Amino acid sequence: MRPGGNRGWLLRLVIAFSFAQGAVSMARPAVSYRALALGADERAIGVIAGVYALLPLFAAVPLGRRTDHGRCAPLLPVGVVLIAGGCALSGTANSLAAMAAWSGVMGLGHLSFVIGAQSIVARQSAPQDQDRNFGHFTIGASLGQLVGPIAAGALIGGSDMAGTSALALLVAGAVAAVSFVSLWCIEHRDRPKSRTGRGDRVPVHRILRTRGVPAGIFISLAVLSATDILTAYLPVVGEHRGIAPSVIGLLLSLRAAATIACRLVMTPMLRLLGRAALLTTTCLLGALLCAGIALPVPVWGLAVILALLGFCLGVGQPLSMTTVVQAAPDEARSTALALRLTGNRLGQVAAPAAAGLVAGVAGVAAPFVMLGALLLIASGLGLRQGRTGAAEPESTERRGRTPSAPEPERR
Repeated sequence: MRPGGNRGWLLRLVIAFSFAQGAVSMARPAVSYRALALGADERAIGVIAGVYALLPLFAAVPLGRRTDHGRCAPLLPVGVVLIAGGCALSGTANSLAAMAAWSGVMGLGHLSFVIGAQSIVARQSAPQDQDRNFGHFTIGASLGQLVGPIAAGALIGGSDMAGTSALALLVAGAVAAVSFVSLWCIEHRDRPKSRTGRGDRVPVHRILRTRGVPAGIFISLAVLSATDILTAYLPVVGEHRGIAPSVIGLLLSLRAAATIACRLVMTPMLRLLGRAALLTTTCLLGALLCAGIALPVPVWGLAVILALLGFCLGVGQPLSMTTVVQAAPDEARSTALALRLTGNRLGQVAAPAAAGLVAGVAGVAAPFVMLGALLLIASGLGLRQGRTGAAEPESTERRGRTPSAPEPERR
């Protein structure tokens, strides 16, 4: 099957990702509510949210190395098992330390699934289709982020916060397991490469020095940190402002719905503005909107801010994937994607921890100002990439091949 052919595999991958991401998006606020019920404060919430990314931080590059010269599909069921187990066991944990540990298992499962899935999209998409296919792939994440918080909000509440949040985590584990129904015939079976044909591994420092890769990694880090802290800290904001968990779930789902809308119209936006201008504009607007969450606005105002923010944040992830894939050497694309995910997980460790410290000192709304600053830096990097031409599809495609690499056929 040539790249760019039948895209039934992409539909099945989107469906599987929707359930896996839905389980994680349901579990993350449920973990926060259960931790609050067990006596956690803002700092503890930040630590638990950071542990979610700690194990993946060390596993991403080895998994990417393995995937560069092997099959990607086996990572998908492994990821689903770890997600389902992490969700369910978080629901049975009765201490903050145990919750943090099982949250880390959940994060490792999510990383395994995402590395395998992104590598499949990169490998099976023609260069001119990568923006579109990555955009459609991330719709799966947005669908999960749309439904997950609503389901969590519907289950969590009442006087028994610990019990209802535990139930939500057990249901999240069951939702993750549904992904298995769509994990078939996703990866095309090519002839296996011989060891002599695989070539030497491209050093990590060489990948990181490739123009376009560092900017793509940081933009992805900033956008994901914004999404992650929104998911973890909006429940805390709701508790302080007297907003019910069901309303917080609806607000988080509204953000996800706006992200889906963004990705559905991404192709015409790219034709109109180009990748660099689109990244710069949306990151800048996202920075202002994140800071706006810190203002004491009514619920309807918060809904408007989150809808606009969701639309802006919908751009960063798929375009940063394409930027990294097209900039990296052909024989190290999965490793480059893994480095991007390592940057994401580093942000998921550092940003919640920093958010917890900031919230403990300056209040629960302060972390959103910090996110605004991150997105402002990302906007500057997007502008710089536009000036150098590193973020444009035609130039990154050429730079994705190194002088020492053989010229691949692109037909």
